[in-house]
Parts: sequence; structure tokens; C-alpha cells
Amino acid sequence: MTPRIIPVELFDLVVFGATGVLSQRKLLPALFHRDLQGQIPPGSRIIGCSRRTLSREDFTAFARKAIEDHVPASERPDDVMGRFLERLSYVTADAAQDAGWADLAQTLKPEADRVRVFYLAVGPDLFGPLCEKLASFDLVTPRTRVVIEKPLGKSGASARALNEAIGRVVSEPQVYRIDHYLGKETVQNLMALRFANALFEPVWNSGHVDHVQITVAETLGVEGRAGYYDTAGALRDMVQNHMLQLLCLVAMEPPTSTAANALRDEKLKVLKALKPITGDGVQNLTVRGQYRAGAANGGAVKGYLEELGSASSKTETFVAIKAEIANWRWSGVPFYLRTGKRLPSRVSEIVVTFKPIPHSVFDGQAGPIAPNRLVIRLQPDEGVKLWLMIKDPGPGGMRLSYVPLDMSFADAFNVRNPDAYERLLMDVVRGNQALFMRRDEVEAAWEWIDPILESWSASAEIPKQYTAGTWGPSAAVALIERDGRTWYEDHDLD
Repeated sequence: MTPRIIPVELFDLVVFGATGVLSQRKLLPALFHRDLQGQIPPGSRIIGCSRRTLSREDFTAFARKAIEDHVPASERPDDVMGRFLERLSYVTADAAQDAGWADLAQTLKPEADRVRVFYLAVGPDLFGPLCEKLASFDLVTPRTRVVIEKPLGKSGASARALNEAIGRVVSEPQVYRIDHYLGKETVQNLMALRFANALFEPVWNSGHVDHVQITVAETLGVEGRAGYYDTAGALRDMVQNHMLQLLCLVAMEPPTSTAANALRDEKLKVLKALKPITGDGVQNLTVRGQYRAGAANGGAVKGYLEELGSASSKTETFVAIKAEIANWRWSGVPFYLRTGKRLPSRVSEIVVTFKPIPHSVFDGQAGPIAPNRLVIRLQPDEGVKLWLMIKDPGPGGMRLSYVPLDMSFADAFNVRNPDAYERLLMDVVRGNQALFMRRDEVEAAWEWIDPILESWSASAEIPKQYTAGTWGPSAAVALIERDGRTWYEDHDLD
């Protein structure tokens, strides 16, 4: 199957932090792939901008290496590489100084009527100063979009301050708060499964769903990000954004359309319906862990404190939470969230477990009957798996087996899955905010997260230790098993 490519309008894209890791690993390769597919129109420009003093030739050499490192040789023909590099230019500018900004303004001025995207691939402390510079040098036009990356604050108060600083320069419809998880093919297929099929929506409620699990597991440690990570932790880094967004997409009511605000209105309702976790609830409904030395990725690895170079830290590298949504559809259905570093496998998935059948007509020789499960895998192998009970083939009576209807997107469509950034960058150019977070969503998520953070901070208890290469502390197992349930792990069933 050949994917349908929809061209976008002419645009200028300015990447602040253009020589950083995000630009190198994600943005430049994503833009190259879109150029390869013919989606970027001739004349569109990509302008790198950072404090580093580089010539255009230096920046194109940087971009070439980034693409060679992150795009397979079979997917980077010489003619496309040459065409892409011709789009690039570079301006040296610093958020703290005026030098270089006039050059950027002069570069953009001849094309003032085209779509103008400013991608802030920098730390959140620079969001406000950069936006102020955009205003003072008259770079904001009616067709300007500003893209910001997480972390969107470290608390509700800091998130509001960031939003206000940005909002003084550009209006809310011009702000694109990017969460790359929302650009994944399977995340969007979750909406297709729910709202384009008569099969699921009638049973997508507390009458039929027993519980939902959302797992985002990483095998890596903090690597070179220990300094940043120790000020964030897994709750801020993963739960406040990625995991709550996934929860919203699972739990939201059918929107009136796929328009951006229709979708985001429904997600906001879910965030506001989350039962607050406060007081004793933090002790009973949350688990925080921290990995110690062990084995991962085929070898021995250091513990978090060793990677941090510190004797102590209360920063969590693992979180498990039992959440509940206080509304008509989901009353009584627990949502179990789990994320961590140095876990046994890299996997992101949503598991919807349905209630057991009310009565079995089969005798004991048929074997046990397991509940149906819908498994939506976001990574590494994007796809959907529906677990069903069927009869074992052959004579000899009725024997039941638990087997999956398994659809891998790569196998089913035989096409390359675009990286999430490819889709999201083109949506920014189109002005489609459906896959981006609105200000009130961000602040509502922090309202739910803040009491947990405050309780952990006030407690003398340190995160529970778990050995690298395991599925987190034993308390995370107890969190779900005291409800008579277990964490889903695919290798237990395959």
C-alpha cells in the first residue's frame, strides 16, 4: 500500500537550539523524510539558530551527519540530500542578547506572508526570553506558529508562568505544545478503533471493562541526562504529559468531530474527572522507585545514584499509580499507570481488559477461560492485538485456548511508519492543533500531579529500590495484585 502524501503550504521553519540533540536525532531526520516523500514544497526554508557561531557550511555539514546517522542509507538518495541541504541556512543568535536577531529578521522579511514556524528546541527557561525577542524584533505575523517541547513547567505554578510568558507574545491558537507520543500511528489508531467501529464503543465503559493498564517502559538509564533528570523524575518526565494524554484518549467521550478543540475539550473533561490523590491516598495508590545496579541491555549497569554521582537522591526513576475517573462511563474502573527506567524491555502499550464472562457453559476439561484483552502497542512494534478464547483444533473434545488476533501495522500495510515528529511538524505547518496540548489541558494535568509531588516531597520516605533489569519494586506488584489483578506482560502469553 502506498501512503497518500498531502503537500503543505510554503513555509519557513526556524529551529532554536538547532545544534542540540533533539534537532540532530529527530527534527532534521524528520524533515528530511518529509522532503524525501515530496511533502515539502520547493522554496520552503529551514533556518537553524543557536548561540554557537557557525557558517552555513558548518551547519549543513552538521545536518548531513545527523541524517547519515539517523536515516538508513537506502532512504537518503544523493539528489534528495542535495535538495534538502539547499533549504538550510543558519543564524547565530542568543536569547539573552540582541546580536544576531536583526540578521534573522532580515532573513525572514522577504517571505513575511508565508507560514512561519518557530520551534523552541531549548530548555523551558528560554521559552519566555525567546518569545520576547520574537516580539521586539517584529517577527510574529498572523501566520506564525510557536512550537514548545516538554517539560512544560515543574509544577502547576511554573507551567502557568510559562504559559503567561508565551501568551504575552502569541495567542493560544498559535502555540503548539508538542508531545511526540500523540504523533504515533497507534495513538491515532486508538481513535479509529473506538470511533470508526461499531464493535468497541458499546462495551467501552464500566459495564464491560474490568480495568485499563498503561505501561511506558525503558531499558535505558538516565545516561547523560542525570543532572536534568534529578530535577524532574519519572512523574514529571512521563506521567504528567505522555501517560495522562494516553489515558485521556482511552477514556474520553466521543468528540463531535476530529477538530482540534472538539478533541481537546473531551480530553480536558477526563483530566478534570480524575479523582484527586491526596493524603493517605498517595501512600496507598502510588509507588515510586529508584533503580540500583543490575543487568540490562545484555550487560552490567550502574545504579541511578552511581550515574548521578551522588550518595543520595529522592528522585524517582519508576512510578506506578492506580487512578480512577469519577464519571458515569468509568466509575469503579481502575486505570493502572506504570513507567520506569532500566526495566527489562522497551515497550509502550495500553491494555484494556474486559470483564469475565458471567457464566461458562463448558465443563472443567475445556480449561480456564481468560478475559478478553485489547492490547494497543505504541512501540517498538506498533500494532493492535485482541486476545480471544477459541477451540483448539482437532478431535478429542472441547479444549479452549487463549490466542491473539494480531495486526502489526508494518506487516498489514507494508509501508514505513513515519516517525511521530514527521507528522507533528507537518501538522504545525497546516495549522492543525488536534495532536497538541491546549493550555488548560496542561494546567489541569498539573492540578492532579501537584498533590502527589507535594506529598512525596514532604515525606521522609525515599523511593523503593529495584534492581536494574526488573519490572520495578515489589510494591508496584502489590499495588495491582491486592485488587486481584496482575500486570500484563506479553511474554507471559506468547
